[in-house]
Amino acid sequence: MSFIEFKHINKKYANAERNSVTDFCLTIEEKEFIAFVGPSGCGKSTTLRMVAGFEEITSGDLYIDGKRVNEVAPKDRGIAMVFQNYALYPHMTVEKNIGYGLKNMKVPAEEIQKKVDWAIRILGLEEFRNRKPKNLSGGQRQRVALGRAIVKNQKLFLMDEPLSNLDAKLRVSMRNEISKLHRELGSTTIYVTHDQVEAMTMADRIVIMKDGVVQQAGRPMELYENPVNKFVAGFIGSPQMNFYPVTVKGNQIQFRDGNQMILPDEAAARLGGRQGEMIMGIRGEDIKLDEQNLKLYSQNRQQAVVENAEVMGNENNLYTTFGGSLTVARVSKYELKEIGDTIEFVFLPSRMHFFDKDTEERICV
Repeated sequence: MSFIEFKHINKKYANAERNSVTDFCLTIEEKEFIAFVGPSGCGKSTTLRMVAGFEEITSGDLYIDGKRVNEVAPKDRGIAMVFQNYALYPHMTVEKNIGYGLKNMKVPAEEIQKKVDWAIRILGLEEFRNRKPKNLSGGQRQRVALGRAIVKNQKLFLMDEPLSNLDAKLRVSMRNEISKLHRELGSTTIYVTHDQVEAMTMADRIVIMKDGVVQQAGRPMELYENPVNKFVAGFIGSPQMNFYPVTVKGNQIQFRDGNQMILPDEAAARLGGRQGEMIMGIRGEDIKLDEQNLKLYSQNRQQAVVENAEVMGNENNLYTTFGGSLTVARVSKYELKEIGDTIEFVFLPSRMHFFDKDTEERICV
C-alpha cells in the first residue's frame, strides 16, 4: 500500500452548485515531494485541507500510512503544516515560536531544547534566536514557520503556498531551502502552489488541477513534453505554449491568417490520417531561427515581424503575430532581434502538438 491514497475523494460545500473537488484519485509514495498546482479556485488547497483534517470529506476514502483517516482528528494524523501566512506569535522570540507546539504536546523541556537548537541550526537562524517576528524579514519569518513544523518530526509535511508572500529573489532561495530540507528529513511532502515554476523546480511529481478535477499527474518533464490536453500544455511552461487554430487538409496545414505549411511526416504519423479543424501547439524554444534549421526545414520557412522583445540575457522572448495568434519564440542572445525586424523561422516537426478543437484533448495515435 502507498503511503497516502486518495480513493475517489469528493468535496461539496453546503448549498454549492458543484463540487470543489471531484473524484480525486492519487497514490503518493513515502518520501515523495508532490506539488498540487493550478489556477485559483481549482481545488488544490481544499484537497490539502482534507488531508490535514481541516475540511470534511464529502465522499471517498483517504488513507495515510495504511490507515483510513476520514474521521481522524487533525492532531492524530501525524502531519505538520506550513501556511501561506506565517501565523507566528508576535510576543514570542524565534526560539519560543519554534518550540511552542512541542510544549503543547507535553514534550520534556530538555528534548524541546535539543530539537529547537537543531532546527535553528539547519535553517540558519542562530543570530535571530532571540528576536521577535517584527524584527525579522519575510524570508526569516518563513524559516521560523518551517522550523515550527519540522521539530514535530512528522512523516508528512503539508505546505499551502508558503512562499507567495515573498519577493522574487527570496522565493528562489527558499525553494532551494525547502527542497534541501525535504531531502534531509526524508519526509513526504505535499506542496500547494499556483506557481508552475515552483512546482517544476521542486517536485518529484506534479498534480495539475482545474475546476476541482485532476487534469494530469506525472513527473515535471513528462507533463512539459507530453501534456494530455491544451490546458496542461498552456499551464506548464513559461512562456506558455503557442496555440494556433488550423485546418489539416491533405498534406497541408492551413493557418487562420492564410499562411500554410507542409504537414511533416512525424506530425502526420501522430495524427493517424486525421483531417479537418484542430489546434496546433508548439513551445517557444521549438521555433527555430538558426541557419541550420532554416536549411533543414526550408520547405516550411515562415516569416513574421517582431512586435516586442523581452531581453533577459542568455534566453530572450521575441513576440510576433503569426497564424492569427500571438506567438512567442524563445531565442538565445545571438539571435536577438529588434522591434520591427522581419524574422524567418521554422517549427521543429518533432515538437508540434495537435489538440482536438472541441475537447482540447491531445491527438496522439
